Amino acid sequence: MEAKLEYTNGEVTIVWQPRICQHVGICARGLPEVFQPRDKPWIKINAADTAALIAQVQKCPSGALSFYMNADKPSED
Repeated sequence: MEAKLEYTNGEVTIVWQPRICQHVGICARGLPEVFQPRDKPWIKINAADTAALIAQVQKCPSGALSFYMNADKPSED
């Protein structure tokens, strides 16, 4: 499994680090339309607005989910 996976809606990117995920389900219970662990890809990032995504990611107890704003990421030239 990859060290991290990224999902973006063009404005924000959610980063998931599966190796540190505790699978407690806080994300899926908080935003079930976005976080669907039985599907692939399991994060349906376009199912909620950016503010809702950020608010839910910030509740991740393990730190397996994080985010960055695409406008703030330095370009990799």
